[in-house]
Amino acid sequence: MPTSDDTAASAPALLRIEGPIATITLNRPAAFNSINLSIAQKLEQLGSEVEGNDDIRVLVIEGEGRAFSAGGDLQTIGAAAANDTIAPVVGELLKHYHAFIETVRRMPKIVLSSVHGSAAGAGMGLAFVADLCIAADDARFTPAYAKIGVSPDGGSTVGMVGTVGTRRALQIFLAEDSFTAQQAYEWGLVARVVLAAELKAETRKFAERLAQNPPAAIAGTKSLVYQAAVTPTRQQLDAEEAKIIDAMHTEDFRVAVKKFTSKSK
Repeated sequence: MPTSDDTAASAPALLRIEGPIATITLNRPAAFNSINLSIAQKLEQLGSEVEGNDDIRVLVIEGEGRAFSAGGDLQTIGAAAANDTIAPVVGELLKHYHAFIETVRRMPKIVLSSVHGSAAGAGMGLAFVADLCIAADDARFTPAYAKIGVSPDGGSTVGMVGTVGTRRALQIFLAEDSFTAQQAYEWGLVARVVLAAELKAETRKFAERLAQNPPAAIAGTKSLVYQAAVTPTRQQLDAEEAKIIDAMHTEDFRVAVKKFTSKSK
């Protein structure tokens, strides 16, 4: 059920919790869910709430209306540029938005972005900084940064470089006007491409499948996967040992092993 302060349709982002699955909905449809200070602050708050709820195993991030997210709010940024207040205005916005991104990557839950329509700039970054992405066949991803003379933000390099590699990342950010869900799938950025009319149902089905994993398996796997690329082999092996022993102390593990061994007799 929704949290008490997120039932108002006017909130810039909404939280819905149904069993082990939470859904955060970007809720500025008239502005194509572009990221301004109000939505950044709300996302930081909701992300913290989800992270602290031990009953949640999967977080879905979706957009209301015709787009997933058009990225940074250019009305806000343009006004700051005109007033020569870029550093304080954009710095404050990114302080909260990047705090949300950190929470997404840190929380011991699987985060699944569900993308339809346009995902541009920081909206594209959000789609791919999630642990997994499911996209409608009509989704289009638009880097947008170089065209307005800036470099990526909003977790764009965090979520993409490790997946596609440095050369493909440079191509995406500097040479691609936009790319399709199918291209994103071929590059490993999207886990599944589905018909637009079936996105909500397929997202729910995918989230339910992910939520079948016990919490210790989700938390340990996510932590190990993200640290693998930057951790020395011996340290990573030690981390694997610690995580699997922790998981083996859970009731989920005992039940699963008992079930498996009883079948093999």
